Amino acid sequence: MIQTSNSAMKRSLACATALVLCVTAAWAHAILVASSPEANSIVTGPNIDITLKFNVRIDGTRSVVRLVTADGTARALSLLPGTASNVISASASNVTPGRYKLAWQVLASDGHITRGEVPFSAK
Repeated sequence: MIQTSNSAMKRSLACATALVLCVTAAWAHAILVASSPEANSIVTGPNIDITLKFNVRIDGTRSVVRLVTADGTARALSLLPGTASNVISASASNVTPGRYKLAWQVLASDGHITRGEVPFSAK
């Protein structure tokens, strides 16, 4: 029977756990972790600053954010240069009172496209 010291087993287990976590993180899809405006919030127009923060690095050049009105009319927003690799920003002007959603589509560092929406209202 082979005997292994307790500390060697702990080191092996720690290395295996770290490897699994690294591989999992490398293949994680983009998940929206914060937004401004926040979901279901009420903001004051007519100009709205938009920030979407994700859990992984995204390709801002292949990402899209649209402002969608209650009747389904969508307006593509120009993305602003980002300060972090997991954040995209935009600005919406001439936003009138009503219900809206930000429809976003990003290309994550794992190569997968992720989509989502952030509903909000403007007053």
